[in-house]
Amino acid sequence: MQFDNGPIKTNSNIKLSTREQLKGNWGTAILLCLIFSIICGLPSYVPYFGGIIGILLSGPLTLGLSICFLKLVRYEPFIFENLFDGFKNFSTALIAQLLILIFVFLWSLLLLIPGIIASYRYSMVFYILCDNPEISAMEALNRSKEMMIGFKWKLFCLHLSFIGWGLLGILTLGIGYLWLTPYIYGSIANFYDNIKATNEKKIY
Repeated sequence: MQFDNGPIKTNSNIKLSTREQLKGNWGTAILLCLIFSIICGLPSYVPYFGGIIGILLSGPLTLGLSICFLKLVRYEPFIFENLFDGFKNFSTALIAQLLILIFVFLWSLLLLIPGIIASYRYSMVFYILCDNPEISAMEALNRSKEMMIGFKWKLFCLHLSFIGWGLLGILTLGIGYLWLTPYIYGSIANFYDNIKATNEKKIY
């Protein structure tokens, strides 16, 4: 399925929109990303069961973070507690996370490049679940796969455009990542909204 109805923004315009949307919201966005990273990272310090705990948390938290940034880019009100909204759809978020991990791993067994392509193929899953909490995890993966046809390279270039900011973050001993991380998440949310809007007949 191709998405050909509506204008496709350049990555520069997507990033410009994100900077505008973050004005007045930097504090909340930074806190969201910081708490998200801390909670997702803590299980790695838990002996034996840390990996399992991490998987149980990462899916719902990723869904919650996606909800927050979609609200941000759509100029909808959101609060810090929205980060935990993904737990309202816990089973679907968990299954989606597991399926993504499995499919990317299996494609990676072939070569590194197929694994990377697979990760981009399923990169819109949690945003799709934000808009369609009633669908199954597998349906979300299929919709993401269709949605990303013709757009995987564009998203790769969007990620690539943050390399300079990443180097700056290293030079600031990681402090710069406090601003870079929400900038990236916001840009990806805008990317999703833009390619979704190219086909008004299909709701994702």
